[in-house]
Amino acid sequence: MTETRSVQAAAPLSGAGRPQGSALEVLRAFAWLGVSCFGGPIAHIGYFRAEFVTRRRWLGERAYADLVALCQFAPGPASSQVGFSLGLIRAGWLGGMAAWCGFTLPSAVLMTGFAFGASALTGSPAGAGLLHGLKLVAVAIVAQAVWGMAASLCPDRQRASIAAGALVLVLFVAGSPGQVSAILLGGLVGLALCRGAPSEPQAAVAEALPLTVTPRVGGVCLALFGGLLLATPALSRLGGGAALFSAMYRSGALVFGGGHVVLPLLRAAVVTPGWVSDNAFLAGYGAAQALPGPLFTFSAYLGAVAHLPPGGIPGAIIALLGIFVPGILILLGVLPFWEALRRRPWAQALMRGVNAAVVGVLGAALYSLVWVSAVQRPADFAIVAVGFVLLMAWCAPPLVVVVFTATAGVAEGLLLR
Repeated sequence: MTETRSVQAAAPLSGAGRPQGSALEVLRAFAWLGVSCFGGPIAHIGYFRAEFVTRRRWLGERAYADLVALCQFAPGPASSQVGFSLGLIRAGWLGGMAAWCGFTLPSAVLMTGFAFGASALTGSPAGAGLLHGLKLVAVAIVAQAVWGMAASLCPDRQRASIAAGALVLVLFVAGSPGQVSAILLGGLVGLALCRGAPSEPQAAVAEALPLTVTPRVGGVCLALFGGLLLATPALSRLGGGAALFSAMYRSGALVFGGGHVVLPLLRAAVVTPGWVSDNAFLAGYGAAQALPGPLFTFSAYLGAVAHLPPGGIPGAIIALLGIFVPGILILLGVLPFWEALRRRPWAQALMRGVNAAVVGVLGAALYSLVWVSAVQRPADFAIVAVGFVLLMAWCAPPLVVVVFTATAGVAEGLLLR
């Protein structure tokens, strides 16, 4: 029975344009990731690749890389957009919503609980060690993603050079400007140098994304995205929940790269007008670092603690929807056109460069976002090395590595006490 289920889960998608799974299957898969997916958006992309490309085979490496590149381009939370797309591909509209709910709601519920005082997990050596061990998980997961994607997407010296150039650019130009510039330049260099790249296996080139988004629906979503963005000043003047939604919508619509990049926008949106104190903002941000799921669920905490009606759980729901809606709308708006565009020869060359640049961006993130903050002593490096070997050589599920590194982090924290 178990073997039959795993074979069905691993069945690749057909090119017929029809979803191959159920919303319940998607919900189960993403709910599991929602409670075990630590490490921020870059690590989430690694988790998704391990789960849905390598293990379940819902889509291939190249299609997944194209989705990642698209979501890096678009404003909004990149990992949540990738997750929504995976659910949409697997089980249609209900699958997309199931993926979003499964991945987002566990973290959102925890952040809302923290707003009501569920902040007891602080300060002890064991607790600090646990949090540190969870940071080390991200290092191993991102390293696995970089290794696997580099082998697939940088097979020649042109694309390896694009990846290296993107890595250098992102390391020296911090934040979303460096990431977006690296991807744009990678596409332009790919357009010039990668037209004559060795042809990929036919399955990789012909693989279709069985999307249920029509161009008409895409156009409506783009119009909604722009209309709501233009309406935010009027919503702000209404006060209350409308003003909170407006502030969150602007933050979600104007940020590229997601994750930590949204924090300055959120601070300006809620601290500057006096809705949330600076201390409360920083306390919530600290809690968000320790939780699985997307960092954008920090908005639920802000909506719950804001000195602005309705506050509490209704405020958390308004803030959560406000920050995620623009990213989903823009994604749905461009997906139907993206599928047609990526099949043209010049677009394939451009995407070879973009995909190679994405590998470089991931490599830079491995160092600047996770390695520097997590690996502080030789014992940390040893834990990461063991976790990486478990993932790469033993093909251990990510949760096993999470449990190992968390346990090792607790032990390390107690020994260093």
